[in-house]
Amino acid sequence: MTASAVEAAERPAHRDPNVLRWLGAYTASMIGDSIYFMALAWAAARTGSASGTGLVLAAGSLPRALLMLGGGVLADRLGPRRVVIGSDAARAVLVLVLAAILVLTAPTVGVLVAVALLFGAVDALFLPAVGALPPRISTPGQLARIQGLRALATATGGPSLAFAAAGVLFALSLPLLLSLRIRPLPEPETSGEASDAEKTPSAWNDLVGGLRYIRRHSLLGPLMLVIALSELGFVGPLNLGLILLSEQRGWGAAGMGWIVAGFAGGAAGSALLLAVRGRVPRAGLVMCLMALVGAVGIASLPQVPTVAHAAAIAAFVGLTAGLAGALCGALVQTAADPAYLGRVTSVSTFFTYAIAPLSYPVTGAAVALWGTGPVFVVSAAVCAAGGAMGLALTALRRAELPR
Repeated sequence: MTASAVEAAERPAHRDPNVLRWLGAYTASMIGDSIYFMALAWAAARTGSASGTGLVLAAGSLPRALLMLGGGVLADRLGPRRVVIGSDAARAVLVLVLAAILVLTAPTVGVLVAVALLFGAVDALFLPAVGALPPRISTPGQLARIQGLRALATATGGPSLAFAAAGVLFALSLPLLLSLRIRPLPEPETSGEASDAEKTPSAWNDLVGGLRYIRRHSLLGPLMLVIALSELGFVGPLNLGLILLSEQRGWGAAGMGWIVAGFAGGAAGSALLLAVRGRVPRAGLVMCLMALVGAVGIASLPQVPTVAHAAAIAAFVGLTAGLAGALCGALVQTAADPAYLGRVTSVSTFFTYAIAPLSYPVTGAAVALWGTGPVFVVSAAVCAAGGAMGLALTALRRAELPR
């Protein structure tokens, strides 16, 4: 390897043009994602049917639940960049077509459900693949910093214009993705599961082999359990519970905006910390402790009297949960064999984007029966259980990031 190649390999992630191209593409896609979901909800609400609106918003979770694990297999088989480029192009076409439909005519619930199903299916391919890209564009020592940059990007006229904007952003990410330089995978370990995967070309065997690899791995198995508990406890109260809390307290949309801004600010702060430092000592222990401390903040949210107090607590929760989530992502990417990273990422995103949203109806029903206070306490207990489980498992508690 030449001196220039060594220097490029050791370049910090925030100064690496290859990483910055990936970050630009990821940021454009995530902003497009957010615009798409807001525009979809807006268009669904304008149909005038409350039940239809709920059906449209729930429709996208079904293909994610069914196809997410298969998306991880596809990312490992074809390479994550190919899958990301193909799925991003499909998302751009889909939302631009819907934008045109909205300009020409009023959409029906059926049309919006069909779009949500198609978009959810494409998302099930995109999410595992985009999560598997970082180890292919940088060195292991920079993966924690990349997770911080990724989290920082995430924090950071009518529905037809909104869909058009989302489609344009998806399209803008394509040239950045096409310009990425992909690092070759290291040779698989002959004694591990990777050698078995090479001998079994069946997609089903690949999927089963990936799940078996996670289950037998001393660190990845416990990490997936922590992710599952944390997401189940976190998503319901923070996404739906805060809306219901704001309605109950009479804080309105402005109050909700301050709370969301506080959470985003805290999450951005934790992401910036990790992006600058690049490595947190005793990452497994810090991740578990942040999950426990953040759970205390979640439980206290419905107890505060004013919007200002709620926004401050939301910032605290964003800081602790954001740091825990970024460290968790970095540990997943550094611990997983690169040949399995698409499948490993698909399992972690499966809990986040497919299973956790199913808690929305449960959260809404529980708030209607018992109020926000008890529901937030139970949700915090579930999050705390994830952190406590991590502390109880030696492999996770002692996990470190590469230097």
